[in-house]
Amino acid sequence: MSETKILEGLELLKHLSLVFGPTGSEEEVADEIIKQLENTDAQIIRDRMSNVFAVLHGKNRPEKTVMLSAHMDEVGFIIKDIDGEGYIRFGCLGGIDSRVLCGRKVTFRGKEGDVSGVIASKAIHHQSAEERKNATKANDMYVDIGATSREDAESVLLRGDSGTFDSEFVIFGENDGYAKCKALDDRLGCVVMIETLRRIKEEGIELPFDLVCAFTVREEIGISGATAAAHRFRPDYAIVLETTAIADLPDVPKNSRVSEVGNGGVVSLMDRSTIYNRDFVDGAMKIAEENGIPAQIKRYVSGGNDAGHIHKTADGTRCLAISAPTRYLHSASCVISIKDFESIKSHVYAILTSYQF
Repeated sequence: MSETKILEGLELLKHLSLVFGPTGSEEEVADEIIKQLENTDAQIIRDRMSNVFAVLHGKNRPEKTVMLSAHMDEVGFIIKDIDGEGYIRFGCLGGIDSRVLCGRKVTFRGKEGDVSGVIASKAIHHQSAEERKNATKANDMYVDIGATSREDAESVLLRGDSGTFDSEFVIFGENDGYAKCKALDDRLGCVVMIETLRRIKEEGIELPFDLVCAFTVREEIGISGATAAAHRFRPDYAIVLETTAIADLPDVPKNSRVSEVGNGGVVSLMDRSTIYNRDFVDGAMKIAEENGIPAQIKRYVSGGNDAGHIHKTADGTRCLAISAPTRYLHSASCVISIKDFESIKSHVYAILTSYQF
């Protein structure tokens, strides 16, 4: 058996982002994360849903438990039907804007391995004047895998098989300051947790609480993985690591922009499923200021994440959400600032070692 190659920073983010892991099919991502956790002191647990938990016990049998949570799944596609000519009819796994689909290359995981295809729809030349006024819905699109018949397609794919965007990891922009790929939502959060555990070990820190790093499944379709995680560990506090759509784009008014890429992690006051503990929010922002770590408050109420279920568990959990501001979320080309990635890692570590839980 070959020795696991331990990856760090952007190389680890690239590696995990390119792993196949649409919501409901996170097993390969879980496998890779477990390999990268080998050089930490955490106890590794994998449950029946494929959630992965890295548990670091605090000193002196602490009474409190703090959970870090980030989801392993990514948005993707599921095969609903295969027509007589071998075209794939699909549904979306998670919230994907149909306007980002047509012409995109995708990969399905079939019974014999990966199958490449292209999402397509009726060409504009063949659309009526009325059809051209509206974006084509996903239900009216199909995937062309180069099959010539249903039998041909079914020799490699079946209904229920899932797929993802086929995307490269690219570093670009001024001073190579940005990264683009699929699945940065939320493999970035997963990397932050892995590297936080490594830093705790490297610096010989003994935490005064039990720390649970929960790598959760199925966030994109109901947050069920986080529900199981929170019920298992009943944390007193939880920090949810996420990405957030931001709209820092031309012609978008300032008051409609969630946050700005490059200004640090985004700390939420509330979203559509959670009102975050104000003392925890204020404490996190104070720690960022005292340590010179860029951080910003989310200016727009939108979205939701694992905290939506975690905060309601048992006697209740005090929750904080720190998100990487991300352009073009839930597409083949999510874009993050590398400075924000580094800032979030520093912020999480500072909170764990400074906040009075």
